[in-house]
Amino acid sequence: MIDHVFCRTKKFARWDGLFLATCDVEIRDAGVARDWSVIMTSSSHTRCLDRIAEAAEKCGIPLAEDDTVVCVQGDEPMMHPDMIEAVIEPLERAREIPCTVLAMQIAEEQQFLNPDTVKIIHNAKGEVLYTSRAPVPFCKGRFSIELGARRIYGIFGFRWKYLKAFTAMSETRLERLESCDSNRILDMDFRQHIAPYPFRRSFSVDSPSDILLVERYMLEDPLWNTY
Repeated sequence: MIDHVFCRTKKFARWDGLFLATCDVEIRDAGVARDWSVIMTSSSHTRCLDRIAEAAEKCGIPLAEDDTVVCVQGDEPMMHPDMIEAVIEPLERAREIPCTVLAMQIAEEQQFLNPDTVKIIHNAKGEVLYTSRAPVPFCKGRFSIELGARRIYGIFGFRWKYLKAFTAMSETRLERLESCDSNRILDMDFRQHIAPYPFRRSFSVDSPSDILLVERYMLEDPLWNTY
């Protein structure tokens, strides 16, 4: 899984530095064997963005306050490099946007109802109002793509000063209840913005059964056998 994520992430052409951040010796050794740049982090992190903040401080690249730090979660083996471009685009377009999350359209009811899928509620400006494992927004009739539901896909972009502010704050109640990093931002003085992305048949690995889905559909993925 890590091989897929890292090799696909490398296909994004605009990295100033790309690192594998982990607290796991086995993952570190696998990365070193593949000649990847690896950063060992604390084993105490429960949220990916706290780990990324620590890794950014250790990466050896001097970071200006408005530089962009991107997190690609290691459980997204079917990610595509244009997703990274989508996450960065709002930050490059509008200096007032502090951070982004890839918000993929939900096209299938099964995924909408799945509690492993974290859904996003946002306002007309694209600011994240809440994220939940419940099927939101509520639909009175049958689910359809016209509902406009979106889900978190594990790619995040932060201006460095806002990532530092995020990791300096303690875990919040809603973050803990939903087990989702983005809900910490709800109690902060800035807002996360969605980076809209169309539906793509792409499965995160949140449970062992998801591995079977990835194995089934990976052969149809256009990046298969390109790395």
